[in-house]
Parts: sequence; C-alpha cells; structure tokens
Amino acid sequence: MSEINDRELKLDRMRYVKNTASSRLCYLAILLNVLYFVSIYRSDVGSWYYTILIGASVVCNLLFMLMTFLASEGVKNYQPSFSILLYVLGAIQIIRIFILPAQAHQATVRIGGTDTAVMGDAQYIRVILYLAGSAVCLLLAGIINHRKHSALAGHLKALEAKEAA
Repeated sequence: MSEINDRELKLDRMRYVKNTASSRLCYLAILLNVLYFVSIYRSDVGSWYYTILIGASVVCNLLFMLMTFLASEGVKNYQPSFSILLYVLGAIQIIRIFILPAQAHQATVRIGGTDTAVMGDAQYIRVILYLAGSAVCLLLAGIINHRKHSALAGHLKALEAKEAA
C-alpha cells in the first residue's frame, strides 16, 4: 500500500515540478555542440575551410543551438511535441558526422609543397565524440520527456476520473 502511495505522490509532484532532467540534457547537448563548433572553426588549414559548406555549417550550428534551447524550455513543462523535436535534432547530429568531419578528415591540402591533412585523426575522433554525445543527450532527453509526459497524463486522467466519480 505504501509503495502505491509513494508512486502516486511522485506522479502528483510532477504537476508542480519542472522536468529538469530533460532540460539539463539539452543544455549538455548544446555545450557539446559548442565544443564541436570551436574545434572545427579553430582549424585553419590552407583554404579548405573557406567554402560554402562551412557557411552552411555555421547556419546549421546556430539553428541547432536555438532549436535545442527552445526544446529545453518546452520539455520543462512535459510538452510531448518537444520530444519529437529532440529526436529530429538528435538524428541531425548523427547525420552531421558524415558531412563536414568526414570530408575534412579525408581531405588534404598542399602547403609549402607538402600534402597536409585538413583534419587529423585526434581532432576527427574528438569532433565525432562531440556530435555523437550531443545526439545521445538529445535522444535521452526526448525519451525521458516522453515517458514523464505519458506518466503525468495518465495520472491526470486518473485524478479526473476520481473527481467525476
């Protein structure tokens, strides 16, 4: 009996407490994206980074950070639509691994008569970890928000049924 009351108490408490777990995971995803951003744009190997791909990447990073921050605010109130946004943003982070970092890792430029790698192995692994970590944070935040929203919605329906009876 006590176990049921504890569960109901936790569910009822969700009506008044924000979803900080999902929100903090969003903030961590933004931080990992900033580290990716800094690692990529700090590199200056020849003129390889002066392309339209980098311009698109800058815009993508800015939109990603804005959308993730928006989602972090939405999941605080257990809004289910933001779980979908987080899943999409997580998938985009995974896709981004195969665009700029993969191309930069495979590319070489001729500097001073020698071929130089645009992105070395250590930097490549680091930026992959940043993007993958960011994606995992977003997917976990979406899953947590979805589960908490479902639990809270079920609890609210049960409360309405008790009041109606």
